[in-house]
Amino acid sequence: MRDDLPGPESNPGLGLTGFVREPPASDLTALQQAERVLLDEAVALLGGLRLAILTGAGLSTDSGIPDYRGPRSVPRNPMTYQQFVGDEALRRRYWARNHLGWRHLRRADPNAGHAAVARLEQRGLLSGLITQNVDRLHSAAGSINVIDLHGTFDRVVCLQCASSFPRSRIAEILEGLNPGYLERQSDAGDIAPDADADVDDTGDFLMAPCPVCGGMLKPDFVYFGENVPKGRVADAYAMVDDAAALLVAGSSLTVMSGLRFVRHAAKAGKPVVIINRGWTRGDDFASLKIEAGVSEALTYLAGRLPDLTQP
Repeated sequence: MRDDLPGPESNPGLGLTGFVREPPASDLTALQQAERVLLDEAVALLGGLRLAILTGAGLSTDSGIPDYRGPRSVPRNPMTYQQFVGDEALRRRYWARNHLGWRHLRRADPNAGHAAVARLEQRGLLSGLITQNVDRLHSAAGSINVIDLHGTFDRVVCLQCASSFPRSRIAEILEGLNPGYLERQSDAGDIAPDADADVDDTGDFLMAPCPVCGGMLKPDFVYFGENVPKGRVADAYAMVDDAAALLVAGSSLTVMSGLRFVRHAAKAGKPVVIINRGWTRGDDFASLKIEAGVSEALTYLAGRLPDLTQP
C-alpha cells in the first residue's frame, strides 16, 4: 500500500510539506553567556565520545508544535488508551480533533535542532537517535538511525486485523465522511504534540472504519496507559549500550518510557547531559544539566564537538 507522504525513505531532502529546503539556521546570539559556559562544559565532557541522543517535545516547539510540560505549556489532559478503546464518544471526539490537528502537524518543518542532530549523525558521532516525538521531523531533517519510541503520527493501525495505513489515506476517508468539517473548524485552537486539536464541535463527527475489516482504527503511536513495544525498547537500550554517553534534549523525562534510558546510562557510569528548560525527572542522574533553548544548544554542540578519533 503506497504511502504518499514525503519522507526520507523515498524523498531524501524533503520536509513534510514536500518542498526541498536547506538546513535551517539557528540564531546563536540568543544564547546567554552562562549557557555558553555550560555548553562548553558539555563539549569538554562529551568530546571524543560516541553519543546516543534522546529527544522530546521541547525540541519541536521551534517548529510550531507545542510541548506537553514546558514552562509555557497550557494544561493538557491527554487521551488514554483505555479511554480510546472503551468509550465511543471519547474516541469520536479524539478522531475529530486529530483530523484537524493532522492538517497542522503534517505541514510542520524541521528546525535547526533537528538539522544539528542530523549533522552529528552524518559525522559519525552518534550510535543513534531515540525520539519520544511522533512528528517524524528528525527523519524529515535527514536523520537515518531513528527509533520512534512512541510511534509516528503518519500511520494508522487497525486494532482488529493489525493492518496499517498511511494517515493521509485515512484523512481522505474522513473528509469524505465529514465534508466541510475542516473549513468549519478553521479557527481551532491549540494543537498538542500528538495532533490533538482544541475543538469541541465533535458530536456529529463520523469515524472511519478499517478499510480491510471494518474494525477500530487507532493512530499508530503509544497512548498514555499503553506500553511501548518490547522490541522497540530493547533496540533503544542497545543504542544506549553502543554509545559512550547519553545526550537528552527537550524532554522533561516525566514518563518512564524515556527516564529508563537515563537511569540505564547513569548506572553504567556513562556521562549524561540534559538540555531542557525547567526541571526534569532525570536531573539527579545527570552529569551536567543545561537550561537553554534546545535548538540553539544543539546547533552550538554540533559546531564544536570534535570528530571521533579513528582506531
